[in-house]
Amino acid sequence: MEGRNPFHMQRGPTHSNHQSEETPHRVEVAADGGQGFAGGKSTADRKFSRFSFLTATLIGFLGSVFATAASAEINLAQGAHAPTVRIEGHLDSWAALFVLIASVAIAWLLNARKPMPRALGTSLAALACFAVSAWFFFFVLPSGVLENPKPNQTPMDSAKPLLLWAQALVATASGLLLALAARSQWAVGAPLELTTENTADRYGRRSRMLHWTIAILFIALIPMGVFASMIPEGAAYRNAYYVVHKTLGVVVMASVVVRLFWNRRSKRPALDAHLKPIERKLAHGVHVALYLVMIAMPLTGWIMTSFHGYPTFFFAWELQPLWSPSDTATIIWGTLHKYLIPYLIYLILSSHILGALKHHYIDRRSAALQRMVG
Repeated sequence: MEGRNPFHMQRGPTHSNHQSEETPHRVEVAADGGQGFAGGKSTADRKFSRFSFLTATLIGFLGSVFATAASAEINLAQGAHAPTVRIEGHLDSWAALFVLIASVAIAWLLNARKPMPRALGTSLAALACFAVSAWFFFFVLPSGVLENPKPNQTPMDSAKPLLLWAQALVATASGLLLALAARSQWAVGAPLELTTENTADRYGRRSRMLHWTIAILFIALIPMGVFASMIPEGAAYRNAYYVVHKTLGVVVMASVVVRLFWNRRSKRPALDAHLKPIERKLAHGVHVALYLVMIAMPLTGWIMTSFHGYPTFFFAWELQPLWSPSDTATIIWGTLHKYLIPYLIYLILSSHILGALKHHYIDRRSAALQRMVG
């Protein structure tokens, strides 16, 4: 079926089938903030308020720029209703199920009571990182997609090859670090005593299971989404990536909602008492921001997909759009899902990980990581 891509930067019709739609990236290495604290407006409070205001203003400005630029240059499509092409035997759905089961298994092993299963979980986490690296170096690079991707929808798409390179290198480095950690766990280890619910100074087993399952899935979705958006039209495996990507995106959003309900039932541990006031506010801000983007990413993707006239996949099922196609809505929600939220995720996720490492290695506060690890 013929249609026009709502993000194409040149005038004139383009051919699009079901695979020509969205993409994005995704994946919680959950941050865990604490509660705010009462008191007058200190200098730190005022600095944080200015930072929040400037950040919100910048986000609003970038969003309006993207939407205005897109709507001014784009040939708008009226949705797409071509039959969905699925792999025989629903191998794409089985692949999504495998990734989900592997993520849950690793999360469970990481929080096992005995040290041997925990060491195995860390080893499997390292293996998963190396699998991402191998996928990039032995499939993505030889595929030629980086050199001849699908035509850019906006100038920002030119950064995608660099993003994939960076993610592959980070996965390799993470795999090496996890392998070293696993080696020490195999040599020395003590039983991990956890309760089901959270305690005053440590997350319980249920919170940890949700945390690490979401984290693994969320991080896996990021390179998958970037690459899927680059695969040229007509590639036999393009739609399979969307099936896995969307299925796991639905699982992540549902898991985050479950964790939010669990957080209300089982109070989170308090933040480290040695944190400075500004560090407390930043930790809480990053914590809230992570939850927001982990829900916003799959939600905006589903809304964008529906307004573009495409179904949302959940394993072998196809969830049809709940409303009629809309060009304007596709541009607005696509701008959020494809460009604004992904770069916010890179920023927020990096801040969370670097903050945790700073508290552990620079501030020498081992209790910070032990709330969720070990």
